[in-house]
Amino acid sequence: MDTNIKTVMLIDDNKIDNFFHERAIKKHNDDIKVIVYLSAEEALEAIKENQSDEVPEVIFLDINMPGMNGWEFLDEYFKLDEKQRKSIVITMLSTSENPDDMKTAEERGVSFSSKPLTTEILNELESKLKP
Repeated sequence: MDTNIKTVMLIDDNKIDNFFHERAIKKHNDDIKVIVYLSAEEALEAIKENQSDEVPEVIFLDINMPGMNGWEFLDEYFKLDEKQRKSIVITMLSTSENPDDMKTAEERGVSFSSKPLTTEILNELESKLKP
């Protein structure tokens, strides 16, 4: 399958969720590189350092994490220079079904999906990213 998604970043402190989400991505398209960060701080640092082979087109971001949570990550991410942010599409991926979380994501210009990551979520995202 041809895709314009080459790299996906998972930011989630739950190793089991990351394992299943990486499998879902690979099942969708085995050519997509998956980068996993267990903390939002580490992921933010990697984006700041702008390692060319690790700049994702898509980030799936958990909300509830120790240290820096998903909302705090977004606060810091949107402070970055636009060239550091590139045109990364961020989707909050959470077990939360709190309407306030969904509304907050929308207000911040990011998508919101419920865990687990599915082929349907990936297909929908890919259709939005088609040139």
